[in-house]
Order: sequence, then C-alpha cells, then structure tokens
Amino acid sequence: MAAVHRSNVQPALLGVVAAAGTFGLLGTVSALWENPLFVRMTPAGDLEMALLAVMSVLTGVYVMVKVPACSTGSAGLGGVMGFLGIACPTCNKILMVLFGGEALLTYYEPVRIYVAVAGASVLAAAVVHQMWRRLVVVGPA
Repeated sequence: MAAVHRSNVQPALLGVVAAAGTFGLLGTVSALWENPLFVRMTPAGDLEMALLAVMSVLTGVYVMVKVPACSTGSAGLGGVMGFLGIACPTCNKILMVLFGGEALLTYYEPVRIYVAVAGASVLAAAVVHQMWRRLVVVGPA
C-alpha cells in the first residue's frame, strides 16, 4: 500500500474545507434551509439543493488543484452565476435595485435555475481546464 505523502493531504484537506464552507455559506445566505439570518421569499426546490451540492464539490476540487491566483476568473464567474441561480431573486437587493421586483419575478424567476446550471457548468469547465493544465503543463504528481 502506498504511503500518503503530507503534500497530498494538505490540498485534499483544503478542498474539503472549501467544499464544506461553500455549502454552508451559500446555503445559508440563499436561505435554502431555515436560519435566523436570512429568509427566503420564493420557494426553493430540491434542484437548488442539488446544484448547491454540485457547486460545493466542484469548488472543493478546484481548490485541491494548485492554481495560480490569477487563473480563478472562470471559476469565480461560475460561482457567482451559480449563486444567483440558487438564491431567492427578490431577496437579492442588488438585483431588486437594478431590475425591480416585478421584472425579476416575470423574467428572471423562470430562467433562474438555468442560470444556476450554467454557473455549475462554467465552474465544472474551470475545474476540468485546471486539472488538464496541471496534467499537461506540470505533469503528474
């Protein structure tokens, strides 16, 4: 059995912490579960919870792959899109100021889940790109 090297444990631990932190923070802020800090005004379904779990795992994997800080643009974009897709549109003050409640419920709410799926897809593409880059540029560990 191969010995686990200390250098392999640290990225894995950071990835687990990032995944758990993402799940807890985004789930609380988007009020996917009842909490005393935030109240959701539109109902959340199982798909939002599943997308949150997918995004959390992808974030953890992305953190596990050592990447330079300047290459986080697509992962950040995917995370923001995913958050906007799972979050309550009328609870987001920025969206409310920009578009108004009626426009959000009429135009954004019907496509909101697709925004979350697109965000998770962008994040997945960033993970695959960084893993590919690591294998090709850096080489296997």
